[in-house]
Amino acid sequence: MDAANGPHDHPNINKKTQAMNDMGGHDRHSPAAPLAQPEAVQILSFLEAFSDEVEGALDLVAPNAHLRMMMHLLQGHLDGKTVTPTSLIGASRVPYATANRRLKEMVDAGLIEQRPRTVTGKSFSMHPSEAMIETWMQLSGRLRRLGETTFGGPVRVQDTRDYYFGGSYIAAQSIPPLRVLHEPLKVSGGLRVLVHGDPTFMVMDTLKRQFEQVIGTEISQRAFSIDRLREEALRNATRDASRYDIIAVDLPWIGEFASKDVLMPLDDAMDLARLDPADFHTAGWQGAHWGGRPYGVPAQTTPELLFYRHDLFAKAGLEPPSTTESLLDAARALHDPQRGRYGIAWNAARGTPLGHTVLMTFADFGQPIVDLPEQAGGFDTEHLSRGQYRATIDTDAGLAAAEFLLELLKYSPPDILSMSWYERVRPYAAGKVAMAYGYTLLAPYFELDETSPAYGQTSYLPHPPAPGKRPVAPVGGYVMGIPANLAPERVPAAVEALRVFTSPEAQKLYVQNGSRTNPRYSVGADPDVRRLSTIFEAVDGMSWRDELQFWPRPPVPEIGDIFKICGEEFHDMLRGIVPPREALRRAQDRADALIGQDRTP
Repeated sequence: MDAANGPHDHPNINKKTQAMNDMGGHDRHSPAAPLAQPEAVQILSFLEAFSDEVEGALDLVAPNAHLRMMMHLLQGHLDGKTVTPTSLIGASRVPYATANRRLKEMVDAGLIEQRPRTVTGKSFSMHPSEAMIETWMQLSGRLRRLGETTFGGPVRVQDTRDYYFGGSYIAAQSIPPLRVLHEPLKVSGGLRVLVHGDPTFMVMDTLKRQFEQVIGTEISQRAFSIDRLREEALRNATRDASRYDIIAVDLPWIGEFASKDVLMPLDDAMDLARLDPADFHTAGWQGAHWGGRPYGVPAQTTPELLFYRHDLFAKAGLEPPSTTESLLDAARALHDPQRGRYGIAWNAARGTPLGHTVLMTFADFGQPIVDLPEQAGGFDTEHLSRGQYRATIDTDAGLAAAEFLLELLKYSPPDILSMSWYERVRPYAAGKVAMAYGYTLLAPYFELDETSPAYGQTSYLPHPPAPGKRPVAPVGGYVMGIPANLAPERVPAAVEALRVFTSPEAQKLYVQNGSRTNPRYSVGADPDVRRLSTIFEAVDGMSWRDELQFWPRPPVPEIGDIFKICGEEFHDMLRGIVPPREALRRAQDRADALIGQDRTP
């Protein structure tokens, strides 16, 4: 994987070890960042050890070839390792002829799928079939319950809350491991993917070998900083044929990328029902649309939340902040520069980072950045593709938001005006600030680092709103889409890989390996996932309360430049160069000129 970075983005992420170090200071196999062990994997390890003990204790007990081969095959699948007939026969621990017969029986029973490894078709890799995986998941649950009943272990209480998916209620279930495709993808040179260099996509790169096993072809992944990613995607659209089969797209870019034919409408390329759209968080799925058509599949739904140290709040006798006023009160009370601790950290670096903060702060005061019509729970973005909108910056709500940011500045670290995406969370993880605005994808900085003062001491809230306004958790994250100029012969493979990468099984795998983003209800309800972090239950609750909203960063084609305009003018305001009203007027004038220019034939 190649990586290219901008001035305010995650540095040195082109290697797995550095990526994981930046996600909490440890490699993912270190004690501070343990790999999640779902129930099915724990049972697999137990049963293998149990078989060793029984066979070792009693010479008369012969190895169970079917069981031994099944365990070896499942372990190889979970580890992303190639399993051959020879290695399966070796794992059986019975004579070759016997093992060969047992292997044929498993293939005939539909438990093992064979995939050709060479063009001659004489060499095969072996993979667990859907039937084997389903059987194993059911067996794991029964064995766990049997152990708890027999040995008196802690009986788990079933979460009886219902989760609604497209018209039916289902109980929370453990999502099975990824299944290999029945036929490997046939795409010349392997699959080429362009992504953002953030922790979730770095986890995806760490799991590259396993995904290659699943789709049956090599994967080449390039990672860029947010600004460089947008530039490369736009440059790619000007080429005769796309260099990438799949590209990651920041949600606010959807309008621009759809209008400029950067992305292919998904309903032109695939049957959308295969994605199970009702399983995606509503705001994330809606945010992938422009003009009523989907242009990407949510790969990350990562709202910006308020991270706060509940231990420090309890010690100071403070309630969790529920309004902008109580947030300032808490920041003031916990701000102690003499002892090296500050009230709050946020995106305040000049340009795009601060621009995001401005738009989200406007939302806290009930003000979208363009004139959107109000609707139940927020504002309507359906009409944006018609171009009938104007900037709404120089308003009374805008002034209140600007004054709030000036007040927030007083209780921030001294280097706040150079802090961006990662810089705001690092001091929070180090215990230097009591609160931070941050996307859920940044939570691994402290959730996976047991040495962090914030480890196990963090709670999550939507943005505290201005008095009388609704709480909002502005939705961020990325969708994965197919370039409009992708060669037609590569589209079917891109569609199939896109489905795999965004499936519940893949999303669960990302979470188990360190990600803290999730676009699907089913994954947030998975018991293995919910045991890993309270962040998933918190985000699910916000989604049900309709607090997850993407209108704070509306996907208009001009949004990238609007970020920069607000980030420049408000930065001058925070530095004391211009007063709030002047910053608002200048930003309004520049945005008006931008939108007017874009509409000029």
